[in-house]
Amino acid sequence: MIPMEHYLIVSTLMFFIGIYGFITRKNMIAMLISLELVINAVDINFIVFNRYLFPGQLEGMFFTLFSIAITAAETTVALAIIINVYRKIGNVNVGNINKMKN
Repeated sequence: MIPMEHYLIVSTLMFFIGIYGFITRKNMIAMLISLELVINAVDINFIVFNRYLFPGQLEGMFFTLFSIAITAAETTVALAIIINVYRKIGNVNVGNINKMKN
């Protein structure tokens, strides 16, 4: 059995890579992917802590499934916004959003 620390190391790396990507990227799609990385790191933590603290119960799995459903809805809305921004401006860089005020 793989120790819990290994899962937590992977989850921590994913979380901080996602935060770094979200802060440093200018492209909205890259920022969305970074946000997905952060949410997936949280999902890994839900499953790992459920597995090691309450091995016979499925609360962590249900939280993860709920989180995946929320993430799918969030991604759909974000992509719709990104597509509308692209149609209006012609690119999806965050710095050009001020052009939409007109």
